[in-house]
Amino acid sequence: MHSDPQPLAPLARSLRAGDRRPTALVDDLCDRLDAVDDDVGAMLPEPGRRDRLIREATALDARHDDPASRPPLFGVPVGVKDIFHVDGYLTAAGSSVPPAAITDAESAAVTRLRDAGAVTFGKARTTEFAYFDPPKTRNPNDLGHTPGGSSSGSAAAVAAGMCPLALGSQTVGSVIRPAAFCGIVGFKPSYGRIPLDGVVPFAPSVDHVGTFTADVAGASRAAAVLCDGWEPVDPDAPPVVGVVEGPYLDQATDAGRAGVEAGADALSDAGYEVRRVSVFDDIDAVNANHDALAAAEFALTHAEWHAAYGDRYAPESTALIEEGREVGVDELADARAARLDLRERIGEHAREVGVDLLISPGAPGPAPEGIDDTGDPIMNLPWTNAGVPALTVPCGRVGDLPLGLQVVAPFGGDESLLAWGEDVADAVADVGAVDA
Repeated sequence: MHSDPQPLAPLARSLRAGDRRPTALVDDLCDRLDAVDDDVGAMLPEPGRRDRLIREATALDARHDDPASRPPLFGVPVGVKDIFHVDGYLTAAGSSVPPAAITDAESAAVTRLRDAGAVTFGKARTTEFAYFDPPKTRNPNDLGHTPGGSSSGSAAAVAAGMCPLALGSQTVGSVIRPAAFCGIVGFKPSYGRIPLDGVVPFAPSVDHVGTFTADVAGASRAAAVLCDGWEPVDPDAPPVVGVVEGPYLDQATDAGRAGVEAGADALSDAGYEVRRVSVFDDIDAVNANHDALAAAEFALTHAEWHAAYGDRYAPESTALIEEGREVGVDELADARAARLDLRERIGEHAREVGVDLLISPGAPGPAPEGIDDTGDPIMNLPWTNAGVPALTVPCGRVGDLPLGLQVVAPFGGDESLLAWGEDVADAVADVGAVDA
């Protein structure tokens, strides 16, 4: 099986113009789901999904019969990771805890998408509480490999062509990594740009809402709806790109490093100025701070649920809670402060060395074999800890498995990252087989 993602931006334009009807689109996407999801396992079952979607698409058409007044995501079906609360659905968060104990008011992100004309395609599978215990989801590029996690179903659904847009979340690497593994575009904005209201928390100091699309233009269209204060920019010059080296890059595999080198060469060939920079000489300390922060806040956010339903938690989740309980108050305060220091350091260093964007592997390498492990988020960790915006775009392959190029901007540079990201993605799109 091969992935078959649908770019969001041209699809949204055709829906708004009336060249494609929302009812016909949801019918086609339900056909696609019926054809492939028994193998991929991206979406949670929903009896009557097709009838519901056709009803909603018909009603949407009736409300917006004038193409000139149609909202930006008119008729776009969206897959929603099952840690987001959605009116009309229970939230299980990939767990065995009773959904009635978890479900709450609809998330702000989902409401914003609905208000922009999107329709909910359904709930996408996730690891338990966005941590471990992988779901049955498989990588559409090679069913013998993981799609990544914890936003497993969201990434796989977009990559397999079941929906053109999906919501995910990232506390370490749960948007950028699965997007890299599945060969699509993942976008995690600056911390706080998309509200976390109505999302089951993991570690609120580093939790982010993110998106999956097949195209950077589609990520920009979704970001304009989801992000607070979005103001599109049109940069007047190409960015200077910094290739991150040093101890941080040493955490990647040979294939991961080769993918970045291939991407850097493609950018240089396309006329970009490419520089070599070392950003995280203290990566071990950064990793330790993030791990302590995530474990401590996971223990705090799950204290009540775990007290009532601890026997229903996966052993790995319980172990993380126990680890988090050992983190002292002062250590947690220091870890929270360290993420803000790191954010400043990244911005200052980028200015000092004169780079606009930083590139690195979207994951240590291609997707690991099997679905019992969603892969290592280590290449995403420092950027998530700092809360800076990150984008991954397809850049080369190892066999049938994609590699992703992680592109990062300083905090608050979301609009510039996506504006530049379209050309960056085009420049590396033809990177072929990477020598692993």
